[in-house]
Amino acid sequence: MNRFENKTSLVTGGGSGIGKSICARLANEGAHVFVFDINLESAESTVRVIQEAGGNATAFVCDVADHDGVEEIVSGILATADIDVLVNNAGIAHVGNLEETSEADFDRLLSVNVKGVYNMLAAVVPAMKNRRSGAILNMASVASSVGIADRFAYSTTKGAVLTMTYSVAKDYVDYGIRCNCVAPGRVHTPFVDKYLEDNYPDNRDEMFDKLSKTQPIGRMGTPDEIAALVAYLCSDEAAFVTGSNFPIDGGFVTLNN
Repeated sequence: MNRFENKTSLVTGGGSGIGKSICARLANEGAHVFVFDINLESAESTVRVIQEAGGNATAFVCDVADHDGVEEIVSGILATADIDVLVNNAGIAHVGNLEETSEADFDRLLSVNVKGVYNMLAAVVPAMKNRRSGAILNMASVASSVGIADRFAYSTTKGAVLTMTYSVAKDYVDYGIRCNCVAPGRVHTPFVDKYLEDNYPDNRDEMFDKLSKTQPIGRMGTPDEIAALVAYLCSDEAAFVTGSNFPIDGGFVTLNN
């Protein structure tokens, strides 16, 4: 498929995990991908994967929590190219209930997971509005809509991402801008492996199996599965879809009753 031929896509957090798979999928379908990541080496690694497969991509170091930094980088891109697709994937996690969440923890998650999405939207949406065209995909979570133990700060931020999606979709539908989000359950990424290694070094396999089985389907998702849904929602095939949240969670939300 070449659903993104002659189009550009900007993906935050594109250096690893789900973001890396999204970048590769969009590039494979013809997009020139701007890979944003706080780690230059990670962003460049994604670019190399894309280029080795015959695609086009450019790496940028970007802290999405830095409003002025985001504005400067995005303005530079927009001076020479349009941004057809924005994927707000960058995010960080935290484990803990209210009492186990310090003010510093809370502020850190808000700055990346909420303000980071705001900063990217503020930098990109005006240009999409002027062109009367654009597709935005925000990375929400099952934690946006159901209670999950020991995820106080994370759930707070992902709930905000969900409602920001609804707000942007409503405010800009008349300008040809679509805005949706996906809500993954547990996905097997390097983050999961590191979490298990750090916290359960003696029974890693047992805990991996336990976490996998919290999805009724019996396993974790893969980054490529998330990327496939993202690609559809950002493509013209989804031209009639906006203001929607798409669970991709192995039945976690609806079947864990």
